[in-house]
Amino acid sequence: MLIIFFIIPFTALYLFMPHVIKKFTEKSILTKDMYKINKPDVPTNGGLIIVIVSLVSLSIISLFYYKYIQNINYAIMIVIVIFAFFGILDDIINIGRPAKLILLYYCSFFLIPFINVSQISFPGLGSIEMGVLYLQIITPLYIPVTANLVNMHSGFNGLAPGLSVIILLTLLIKTLVSGNIQEILFVVCIAGAVTAYYWFERYPSRIFWGNIGALAVGAAIGIVIVVEGFIVSGFVMLIPHIVNFLLYVYWRLNTDKFPLEKFGREREDGTLEVPNPLTLKWILPYYYKMNEKQVTLAMFGLTAVFCTIGFFI
Repeated sequence: MLIIFFIIPFTALYLFMPHVIKKFTEKSILTKDMYKINKPDVPTNGGLIIVIVSLVSLSIISLFYYKYIQNINYAIMIVIVIFAFFGILDDIINIGRPAKLILLYYCSFFLIPFINVSQISFPGLGSIEMGVLYLQIITPLYIPVTANLVNMHSGFNGLAPGLSVIILLTLLIKTLVSGNIQEILFVVCIAGAVTAYYWFERYPSRIFWGNIGALAVGAAIGIVIVVEGFIVSGFVMLIPHIVNFLLYVYWRLNTDKFPLEKFGREREDGTLEVPNPLTLKWILPYYYKMNEKQVTLAMFGLTAVFCTIGFFI
């Protein structure tokens, strides 16, 4: 059953995405790839297809496996769709991170009636019963924070989708071990679609997923963490994303020393030139001559290490 929930969206997206790329190019739904010398136009907003394929896949599969799909899956579906539409809105008017975090706080409230977890377990220290605080504070905050962390730790070809695949698959395997996988079958669909999608955004990218994909998939990651009670282990898996955010905060507090620049550039030899080491993906190319693909693989390795640690917590 789980293979079906994963493989149907995986196959559908893999087969459908070339047509989407062609259509988006014809309709000029494009953005610049800033880390290439010639800055080519690349189709964007591919994250919309991840969400649509996952929705259609769940509706088809539910015809045969309806009794296995718990009601929480439909609440999860609503929350992820809201985050996706919020990503569309953000692409149009650029809401800004503070306002985005506040507004997205309320987008997770649909999940509250379905969550059965209310305590946090700290390794070696025991558990703390949070009660209503888990539902009213941790749940609606953890999900949008995770979505924004995923959105921020991006920029290179395939970086954000690749990192998301690593984290999602780790969380799904951890959930499967705990025996609660039926609560998050829609996220299994999302994981299948994202895994197939990565093939098209990996270096060199044929499409970008935009804020739509980052917020929707980031929300899916946050949802698994709060629904399954993986608060501490999920935090560990997200440490690279958190470090990236803290570097950004330091940067914003020191703009007199480090002016805000959103992009680096590619040198003639293919290596990256970045303005400072104040985002995680810029640290290695700031000190060493590395190309975009090499840095992206290094980021994958770093997140894989923390996901392995988080898996065993």
